Order: sequence, then structure tokens, then C-alpha cells
Amino acid sequence: MAPVHDPKAKRYDRQLRIWGTHGQQRLESCSICLLKCGPTGSETLKNLVLGGIASFTIVDGEKVDARDLGNNFLVSASSLGEPRAKVVTELLQELNESVSGSYVEEVPEVLIADNPQFFHSFDLVIATQMREQDMVKLDEICRSTGRAKLLIVRSYGLVGYLRASLPEHHIVESKPDSQLDDLRLHQPWPELVQFATSFDLPSLDDIAHSHMPYVVILLQAAERWREAHDGQLPGTASSDKSAFKALVASMRRTADGIPLQEDNFDEALKAAFHVSTPYRIPSEVRALLDDEAAGPGLRPGSNEFWIMVAALKEFVESEGAGTLPLEGSIPDMHATTEMYLRVQHLYKEKAERDVAAVEAHVRQMLGRLGQPADSISHDTVRLYCRHARHLRCVRYRTLAEETGSETARGNVLAAALSAGGGGGLGFGGDMPPGSSDAALYVLLRAADRFHALTGRYPGSPAVDPQEDLPLMRQAAMQVLSEAGVGGAAKSPDSSSGSGAGSAVVSEDLLAEMCRAGAAELHVVAAFMGGVAAQEAIKLVTRQFVPLAGTLIFNAMACTTTVLEL
Repeated sequence: MAPVHDPKAKRYDRQLRIWGTHGQQRLESCSICLLKCGPTGSETLKNLVLGGIASFTIVDGEKVDARDLGNNFLVSASSLGEPRAKVVTELLQELNESVSGSYVEEVPEVLIADNPQFFHSFDLVIATQMREQDMVKLDEICRSTGRAKLLIVRSYGLVGYLRASLPEHHIVESKPDSQLDDLRLHQPWPELVQFATSFDLPSLDDIAHSHMPYVVILLQAAERWREAHDGQLPGTASSDKSAFKALVASMRRTADGIPLQEDNFDEALKAAFHVSTPYRIPSEVRALLDDEAAGPGLRPGSNEFWIMVAALKEFVESEGAGTLPLEGSIPDMHATTEMYLRVQHLYKEKAERDVAAVEAHVRQMLGRLGQPADSISHDTVRLYCRHARHLRCVRYRTLAEETGSETARGNVLAAALSAGGGGGLGFGGDMPPGSSDAALYVLLRAADRFHALTGRYPGSPAVDPQEDLPLMRQAAMQVLSEAGVGGAAKSPDSSSGSGAGSAVVSEDLLAEMCRAGAAELHVVAAFMGGVAAQEAIKLVTRQFVPLAGTLIFNAMACTTTVLEL
């Protein structure tokens, strides 16, 4: 009989290798609302539809016009004059028939003002090309739902903007780029020590000796070191590390005084630092264990994440003796299959015991909180235990706090402006302090102030961009002033020095923002759509750590900067 292949597994094969079936399940149960389907919104949603979200709803009140044909691949000349939301919805559904799509032909700003309940049925709201004052209102609405996460994306000429906003985001699988194997060789458990010391290495034949897992070699070397050093393990000093490596090397077989080539001993020498390095709980995880939400702040309505963190804390303080649950996985080792499986079994067995201990704490905690004992499954407990070293929590300030005159972090913004914030236009000579990505952030906000005053963006068609410079400059200074930053505009030929505590916005950047006329260039929209979809997937799957602040993309200098304001 021919094997049965899951069509979804075949379609999503590559991404399943990244975030697994459980991550894909979260994606396939996600309902997304997109506000405005210009090129930035369309590119973002296209990537998520291809990824296999459950459904999407587009809210857009525009008709397809000639401008859309030049920057939006999801509309065509035949759709001129039709509702843009309808056209984009139909074409997106052709990309993935398993995704349900709908649209609402309405201006998003009107919906925000008149029908805030509309957003309560979504898991993620992606707002594109919208002004600051409307985003502040939408942020408040999304937070009030207790469900909808907000992702703001914007393309403005050669500048991109992205920011997530939600009370806090919990990451179970942060998947760092590099990590140390959790071998516990500095603090081994009794069964592992008993297994390692049960072998008489000198009496083994050459094949068995050269295929003994390096965990066994290192633990035997550690025992020899203890015997010679009053029961102490090697310290972190370079002299101790070198001496311990020399001890491990001395256990290698020789022929006529020449050490034999044994790959397992090469591995042992590379991993010798595991023995001398004391176990430490990562600082990010320690902060979670000490967080009020996992202690006095734990309530009957507390999130699963904080209940699990509280249970892990109890484990660390009792059964773990200062350590987190063992992950249970081991790296490849030069060993026979039998020996490798025996070592692997020891690690898995210890990991399962730790899971059982944490699960017992979870059940007791749920009982104290008045929640059903099975509200957190065994598989969930196991997932948290396996990734305990990499738990993370990102908390976001509200947009009202970021932009409010009383709550803005002016010192952070001033520091970013003074430091250059990630790149400038590079117009001749030294880069002025304000020619930066941070200055572009200020100017994006200034453009919204300009629109609030005039009903249009600076540099709009039929208007000379130079005529808008004075008002745009004034708006930028107002943004800086309200943030508590001493602001001024700086011309290209003025001195690059600035007084202490002052922030300077380059005249070149002012002119560029006016010249752009709030245009959505497809090249910038496509880039921002890719970044936005990536951040959306992080938020939905709870894997990888999302950006903790505002991302500014400077396409002129090809730089990105994250401002935690």
C-alpha cells in the first residue's frame, strides 16, 4: 500500500521544520484583521496567507486607482474602480485555498471611532499606513479586548516603520542563535555518576575505548580531579582549565608513547569546560522567576505562562536545588549506538522525572487558584520544562505612553538622536548627529502632525515640497519639545557640533520627507511586509523573540534601528 501523505505537511514542509506542528497549529487557528490593503498591507498579508493562517478580514474604503497599479501586485488594470479590499481579498484567496478571507468596505479610521467592538473577534490586528492619533485609539481598543495583538506597519517614501503593541508577550521557545548543551557535568545527578564510574576505561579494548561517550570520560576525569583536590572540581581559572584538559588528555590511549587518534577524546577536550563551569540560571529567566506576576501577583485569572513560571520557581527552590528542569536532549557523540542510547536514556529519564515534579507543582497551584487541575496539559508542562532556559517575556508600553508629553522617554530619544541612531543620508563630510534613523522616527510623527493641520501630507501632488518645509520643521520641533528633547533643525552647511542635551534634525532629512510625499514605494513596502509577517508569526506562534520597540528602516542608508521608547 502506498504511504499516505498529509497535503498540509507537504505544503508547509519548510516552515514546519522551523516552528514545528504546534507552531503551525497556532498559525492555522489565527484570525487576522488588516487595516488598509495598499502595497504595505497586501505584502504583509500575502506572506501570512501563504503561511497558512486560519482567516483574514480586510478593512479598506478605497477604490483601485491608477496609483495602485504601479505599486501593488495584488490589483490589476481590469479592477480599476472596484473596491480595493474586494480585489485584494479575491487574489489572496487564490494563493491558499485553505485560508478563509473576507472584507469590509469601510474607512478604518471610521470603524475605529464608530465600532470598536469589531476588533474583539481577532487574534491579530495589522494596521498599515495610519496616523498616530488613530493608532493611539486602536491600541487602547486592542488592549481592552484581552485577545487582539496590534502590529503597526508603515512605508513612507524610503522609510519604513514597525511596532507591536500589547500588554505583554510570552515566549516559550525563544530559540537563541547559539546555546550550550544542558549536560549538567558540573552538577551531575547520582544515576549519571553511577553509570559513568561503572566502566573501567583502562581494561577496555581499543574499539570500546575509542567509542566511549565523552560524558563518561569527563565524569571519570572529574572524579580523579576530586580525589586529588580535596573533593573540589576544577575552577574557572585558566590554570585549572588547562590542568583539567591535561588530565583528560592523559587518559587517551597511546602506542609507543604516541597518543592514538580517538575522536571521543577530542570531543571530551572541547567539552571540558562543562565540568568547570558552575550551573547558572540565565538572567532573563531569573528575572521571570522573581517577577511579581509569578509570586504575589499570581491570581485565579493568571495566564498559563505565569502559572508555569511559578511552578518552575517552586521546582528550582525544592527538587531542582537551584537548577531548572533538565532539557533531556544530548548532542551527537562519537560512540557506539548502544552506548549513545544508554546515555540518552539517562538524560531522558531524568528529564521526565523533572517534568513529573514540575507537573505536581502545577496541579497544586491550579487547585489553590481554583482552576481545573487539567487546564494545563502534560504536554504543555513538558514543553515549558524543555525550554525553561529560554523563556522570555516582552512588555510593551502603550502608544499613548510613548507619545504623551508626560510619559515620553525623551532621554532615550535624545540619546538615539545624538548617537546617530543607526545611519544617516551621508550627504558629504561628517554625518550630523540628527541624520539618523531616530530622526526619521521624529519626522514620521511630524508628518502626522502636518496632516492633522492641513488634511494632507507634506509634498503631496500639485504642491511644491519646498513650500511645506517650514510647517514640517515646526511640527518636528513640536514633537521633540513634547518629548522633552531640546530640538532644532540643522542645515547641511552648519556646524556639526551641538550643545549638551540638544537634539538635531537634519535639514536634508526634512527635505527628503517632504519630497517623498507619503508615497508607498513597492520596494520598501515589500521589505516591510516581509519583516511585519515575520514579527506577526513570532507573536502568533510564541516562538523567537519579537522586536521590543519601534523598528525604523532607512532605505537610503540601508540600516535598521530599534528604538525602545
